Amino acid sequence: MRFGFWTPIFGGWLRNVDDEKMPVTFDYVKELVQTAERVGFDLTLIPELNLNDIKGVASPSLEAWALTAALAAVTDKLELMAAVRPGYHLPAVTAKQAVTIDEISGGRFTLNVVSAWWEEESRQYGGIFSEHDDRYARTTEFVSILKGLWRETPYDFHGDYYDITRSHLEPKPRVAPTIYAGGESPAGKAAIVDFADAYLTHGGTVDELRTKVDDMKARREAAGGTPFSHFGMAAYVIVRDTEEEAEQELARITDVSQGAAYESYQDFIRQSHLEHKPDLRDYSVSNRGLRPGFIGTPRQVADRIREFEEAGVDTLLLQFSPQIEEMERFARDVIPLVRRGA
Repeated sequence: MRFGFWTPIFGGWLRNVDDEKMPVTFDYVKELVQTAERVGFDLTLIPELNLNDIKGVASPSLEAWALTAALAAVTDKLELMAAVRPGYHLPAVTAKQAVTIDEISGGRFTLNVVSAWWEEESRQYGGIFSEHDDRYARTTEFVSILKGLWRETPYDFHGDYYDITRSHLEPKPRVAPTIYAGGESPAGKAAIVDFADAYLTHGGTVDELRTKVDDMKARREAAGGTPFSHFGMAAYVIVRDTEEEAEQELARITDVSQGAAYESYQDFIRQSHLEHKPDLRDYSVSNRGLRPGFIGTPRQVADRIREFEEAGVDTLLLQFSPQIEEMERFARDVIPLVRRGA
């Protein structure tokens, strides 16, 4: 199992807790990623949203790609997975940016390609936001250009969305960045089977993840592609000395019924094609993070993680609050139990 975490560009992950003691500053994020390296985490996902969907659109958030470049310069071991949404980027420029961050990081840069879901953000920032299946068609071309430019010079591409003639990209990446992607609709899964190297998903139960992993493996095999290199899942973690203390913390963070969080919930449900619609309790934590059930004592959480490992999940992208303190607790109390199989 690889242990990853979400870099908090929004000031936290809880939609009904105003101050999670996670300031939206580079100083905080720098301390966090350096702590994560020290205590044994393997990778981080830097999400990309220009508006803050956790605390509300008027709240601060950091830009993913500038932040990733900065983190590449102050870390040594972490895999740095930046999210990228084709509707906000030019593919050839993105390919150049990726190679630059790859150079800064010494080959630790990867991408999470996201086809976008937030119409209001697109309106405010001028992103391209079309119908659901059309977004995946654009994404497929976008990734084709990235891979082509990383591989060939000069490079030509003539598609429905992009047109590039004799484009030169130097230097090439040390190793072509791994492309992660997630999706639950038929169009999303078909596109991901075509272009992605690894599959990511929101949080779910063990049975849900076993079904997803088996389904995507079968789709990939039927398409004649090489096996996915990783299957990753988002999850929120609450570790306490007793089960009662963990349940008390869960009760504290799961009260969402109105305000900015509820508005974001409505937009998310309307614009996404999901296999499992999250209720408001689930949505109190981002990315359906409560569904995996990583809540309890260290041994309970470690046992639960091993169930997902047996179901085929090999990468966890975890959220905590407050993040530095809870990541240190998790690394001290849970990771050794998982590693030992104790």
